[in-house]
Amino acid sequence: MPHPARSVHVCSLARMPSLVEGLRASHLMSLIREQGAVERPLSIAEENHLRLDMNDIDAPRIDLVHPNEQHVAALIAFAQAWHQQAPLVIHCWAGISRSTAAAYVTACALAPDLEETALARRLRAASPTATPNRLIVALADDALGRRGRMVDAVAAIGRGEEAMEGRPFHLVLD
Repeated sequence: MPHPARSVHVCSLARMPSLVEGLRASHLMSLIREQGAVERPLSIAEENHLRLDMNDIDAPRIDLVHPNEQHVAALIAFAQAWHQQAPLVIHCWAGISRSTAAAYVTACALAPDLEETALARRLRAASPTATPNRLIVALADDALGRRGRMVDAVAAIGRGEEAMEGRPFHLVLD
């Protein structure tokens, strides 16, 4: 069964190529430090691929790139520019932390009237392993003027189940 165009799909790097192809996705968001490991599928136009170079950490650490305000501003701008006529795929290395945070941020940015806790519950229902990166969520909470509600909502769903790789899932934005 085809997925709605207004849907955000989350997966690991390993599953990204087949998911993009199977969904006929138009946009791709890569949140991964190992940029050389990401080969953009030919079906995704270069301008429809956002690459955010960051490690999966929630505080600055020596020799690592933590998510920052510029990353989150680019993420929000990309999400808001997405035409929503075909699915958006978001991936990180494992499909558990950075990508689930980006999916949550995208949903909050594109559905400003939806309550943060309801969106976080949708995320948990869609993925038992989702453990959104707290720093990405906190930075987006500030950028979107959500006054801590995004942070609180993600804290309320708690850490996801332990896994080496998350199963692909999607969030419908309607």
